[in-house]
Amino acid sequence: MIVREALASDLPTVLDLYAQPELDGDGVISLENASRVYERMARYPDFRLYVAELDGRVVGTFMLIVMDNLAHGGAPSGLVESVVVAEDMQGRGIGTAMMQHARAHCRSRGCYKMALSSNLKRERAHAFYDGLGFERHGFSFRVNP
Repeated sequence: MIVREALASDLPTVLDLYAQPELDGDGVISLENASRVYERMARYPDFRLYVAELDGRVVGTFMLIVMDNLAHGGAPSGLVESVVVAEDMQGRGIGTAMMQHARAHCRSRGCYKMALSSNLKRERAHAFYDGLGFERHGFSFRVNP
């Protein structure tokens, strides 16, 4: 298995992964809109979509942005978003490999932390992150703009 930056040609499969009922379900954006977002992400200094590929099949994905920082001695921080593994491939180390890749990338950029948030309902995901050594820290807040 390899974890690599996603190509534009991976977008249909990535959208299929996000269409899983536990995630976006029927609320997945169109391929046209996804292509625009992908192109926009590529213009950010360090914001990328990644995929995990096993035997030529994309079986997982996540996004990672490394953000510059004025606090914390100027050390950047990493933010992981939209982590998903194909339902039929869960429990095979794919999510672990993706998070190890993200962590190594953050370490190489000198990040003081790598963070993510997870929906309160996703208890299996919480157990997964706990098992990887993530610590529950603070609260995650959100508001609709």
